[in-house]
Amino acid sequence: MYLLDTCTFMWLVADQKRLSKKAIQLIMKHPQSLFISSITAFEITIKHNKKRIVLPEKPERWISEALEFHNIKEIPLDTKIATVSASLPFIHNDPCDRSIIATAKLNDMTIITCDSVFSKYHGVNVIW
Repeated sequence: MYLLDTCTFMWLVADQKRLSKKAIQLIMKHPQSLFISSITAFEITIKHNKKRIVLPEKPERWISEALEFHNIKEIPLDTKIATVSASLPFIHNDPCDRSIIATAKLNDMTIITCDSVFSKYHGVNVIW
C-alpha cells in the first residue's frame, strides 16, 4: 500500500512531469493500492486559501474529483493517528507531514514523496 504525500498527489493530478520515474512506475503498477491522508485535503485547502496554489475549482470539489478519477482512497485522521503524529520526534515540524508519517507508520504503508525528511523517521519507508 502506498500513501501519497500532498505534493505527490497534487503532481499526479495536475503536473505529472514533476513526479520521479520511480513514483510514476509505482503509481501505474499499483493503481488499486494508492491512498492519501485526509490531512492532505486540509493542507491543499489551506494553501489554496492563502493563494499559494491555484486550483481550477473549489478545493473540496477538485480533491473529490481527483480521488475518484485516480481511484485513490482516503484514510481519515483519527485519534490514534493524531496522537502518534504528536508523539513523533520533532525531525519534521510540519503537522500535516507528521500526520502523513503517522498514518504510514500505523498502516504499514510506503510514502511516495520527494521530501527527504520523511526518511529520517525510523520505520518509515519512502520512495521517490
